Amino acid sequence: MISVLFAVLTAFSNGAASVLQRRAARDAPDSEAMRLSLFGHLLRQRVWLAGICLVVVAAVCQAVALATGPIAVVQPIFVIELPFALLLAGFAMRVRLPGSLWYSVAAMTAGLALGMASAAPGGGAASVRGAVWVPALILTGIFEAVLIGAALGTRGNARGALLGLAAACGYALTAALMKDAMARLEGGGGAMALLTSWQLYATAAAGVGALFLLQNALQAGMLVAVQPPLTLGDALISVLYGVMLFGEHLRTGWWLVPELVAIALIAVGSVDLARSPLASGTAPLPPRRRR
Repeated sequence: MISVLFAVLTAFSNGAASVLQRRAARDAPDSEAMRLSLFGHLLRQRVWLAGICLVVVAAVCQAVALATGPIAVVQPIFVIELPFALLLAGFAMRVRLPGSLWYSVAAMTAGLALGMASAAPGGGAASVRGAVWVPALILTGIFEAVLIGAALGTRGNARGALLGLAAACGYALTAALMKDAMARLEGGGGAMALLTSWQLYATAAAGVGALFLLQNALQAGMLVAVQPPLTLGDALISVLYGVMLFGEHLRTGWWLVPELVAIALIAVGSVDLARSPLASGTAPLPPRRRR
């Protein structure tokens, strides 16, 4: 229950941060795409800095969640990031949310519940044993290189979607490394074992890389193109890391049918929510009527 609670808190913080970062990144000039100078532009944006503060809060909550639960349980919960963010934005801006948005929120929530109930993720070790990280990091590097190479050959929403998926892979890798690092803290070595583990510094590097890819994805394309691969990619790749690295288990066989239905519900809901004016930062929805 602790891991689920902190996973929900992480989703809330990350969802709000994603919308804030999108509002800042969309005004960045095209000449700064895929360059470190993009961060220089964003650092001057207060809304982007507010989003980064929420990212830090989310990182702390995520560390607690991963330290107390399987990665295949924690990471899929993050699909509710966008619904949380839009509901919060609607409350803060005092706008009336249309019925279609609530249907999309319901679709994503139902998809998450169906997927978790069908897959029933669990088990697994607290840390990665042996040299399993070596092939995992090599395959991840190849996958990221292919996505980034393909993105550089496109523009607009296609580039945003590809970089969004690359960012999702980076965030999933960050979660796996973070879980392995936190296991060092709980393994009896204390803070010194954590500070001397390569996983801790790899977590920071992967997190910064994923953040860089996400900012470029948001700068290149609309949120409706970036959010679905980011949402589903993070969840699915994280589950893959959980199974392959930590030995966590999922239901298979005929359970794959409701699991695929759950993925479809989350995908449809994510696309619809990303089209919302609250998510894209365009004109606000009609205000609520006073009674």
